[in-house]
Amino acid sequence: MPGTDPLLLDEISLLLVWTAVAIYVLAFIAYAIDLARRSDLALKAKDEVVARELVTAGGGGVISAGGGSSASTPSAKPRYLWARLGTVLTALGFVFHLVATVLRGVAAERVPWSNMYEFALTGLLLIIAVYLAVLTKFDLRFLGALMTGLAVLLLGGATLAFHVEVVPLADPLKSVWLVVHVFVASLATALFALAFGLSVVQLIQTRRERKLAEAPVDAAPSRGFLRTVPNAEALESLAYRFAIVGFIFWTFTLIAGSIWANDAWGRFWGFDTKEVWTFVIWVLYAGYIHARATRGWRGTRSAWLSIIGFTAVLFNFTIVNVFFKGLHAYSGLTT
Repeated sequence: MPGTDPLLLDEISLLLVWTAVAIYVLAFIAYAIDLARRSDLALKAKDEVVARELVTAGGGGVISAGGGSSASTPSAKPRYLWARLGTVLTALGFVFHLVATVLRGVAAERVPWSNMYEFALTGLLLIIAVYLAVLTKFDLRFLGALMTGLAVLLLGGATLAFHVEVVPLADPLKSVWLVVHVFVASLATALFALAFGLSVVQLIQTRRERKLAEAPVDAAPSRGFLRTVPNAEALESLAYRFAIVGFIFWTFTLIAGSIWANDAWGRFWGFDTKEVWTFVIWVLYAGYIHARATRGWRGTRSAWLSIIGFTAVLFNFTIVNVFFKGLHAYSGLTT
């Protein structure tokens, strides 16, 4: 943007980042309230259905040939208003987050992912974007507190710890592969984050289902938001699907990184720390997918593999970038 001070644009971007963090906090609170109220809402909706059926039966409703009442008794699904509010706030926070990321790129006159602060800015933007996109097909609002909480902690922490002023690109980064390689890696991370969230809930749901199976037949029904969440098997299946798509993108990340390394340094692979950890993550998710598909590693073992894989992703982004030196030392932090 000719004539515009990059420092001013970066300051505006930073202000918008903190605005997005504040909105994500509000979204987290709304989602947390939703989780606290879910069980009561589900029980209330169930009671309304039962009461409506009794009124219909007592009122002489017309009985169909199949024996069922033809009276209009729509299923009373609970209306999770706090979850809707949380989703609206998340979308609003995403808009501020997106504008902040774009302004950072305009200020730098390049794509905004050349150092750790920008990696975090773009990566978390994609995590929220994928979460919101998935909501159009699957009702995963029970993950909202986890996703927005992750955004608050990582985006706020990265801004406090990793923010640096706009600087020119290092020579090895002046390549089209910067756009392709890092974007695809960030997209894969977003999908792994969703799989991670589902796996965490799966473990909690598995524990609940085990307790229910061991409980006496006449025991009171369990309460809590887990009553409104899909069963552990469904959660595991969905996490597995997200992990597979993320794994495909991560595989492309490895291939693109090797091609870029050959262009920049004249070799496809050099056992640089970042390269090794990228491959380690690939192996972990390959093992997770293979073990679940062919070895019957399902249930808690499958969930733990997914969680370990995403933990390795976070380790690769934080610890490896900050404390390990190598050709990929582009954190932007002074040592």
